[in-house]
Amino acid sequence: MSIRAVVWDVDDTLFDYTTADREGMRAHLAAEGLLEGFGSPAAALARWREVTAAQWARFSAGETTFQGQRRDRVRVFLGEELSDAEADDWFDRYVTHYETAWSLFPDVVPVLDTLAAGYRQAVLSNSSLTVQDRKLRVLGVHDRFETILCAAELGVSKPERAAFRAVCEAISLPAHEVAYVGDHPEIDGRGAAEAGLLSVWIDRGGAYPDAGTPPGGHRIKSLAELPAVLGADTRFGAPDTFG
Repeated sequence: MSIRAVVWDVDDTLFDYTTADREGMRAHLAAEGLLEGFGSPAAALARWREVTAAQWARFSAGETTFQGQRRDRVRVFLGEELSDAEADDWFDRYVTHYETAWSLFPDVVPVLDTLAAGYRQAVLSNSSLTVQDRKLRVLGVHDRFETILCAAELGVSKPERAAFRAVCEAISLPAHEVAYVGDHPEIDGRGAAEAGLLSVWIDRGGAYPDAGTPPGGHRIKSLAELPAVLGADTRFGAPDTFG
């Protein structure tokens, strides 16, 4: 059975989140007079990413809301007991700097163009629809996708099978006719594979050097490789030559 649809992750798959977050936070901390308060700019940025990962894990586990994890990121990072309004204001000031650094990876528009004639396309993100809908509009690719689903509204996050099955149901296709493309080997790669989708892990720059390709999945270095992978889906018999 051939692949009929491609479902995309957004951050660090289509959108260069890591660069935007790094440059946006650097500019924000400088504006707030906090850049040197952590020993060095690099240490400050590392701490922000550490806090972000921890609070996002709480959100993914259902322990807090999407807005709650944002507020707690600020409180933990600053080590201050801020009110909700104070935490929201601080985060909003960060977002202003973060958004100035938004960009797609250079291989994104070419592959979206290549796939447009032969595949339906959608988005499944572990963010919120408010965030990702606006982001995709600003980046000029929103209309490429027939549906955009996000964890905050679904009430379930990747790598849970229910998240992947929800997007398949939204586009009315069985899982085995859908490919999922994401940047994280476990959350995206293994999660999609275990849900029955064709799993494609985009390993940009070797961010996870110790990770292996999920069983039955594919590991690519550039989205330019994706059309060949989709056209040679081998889960139903022939040897896999792309893993």
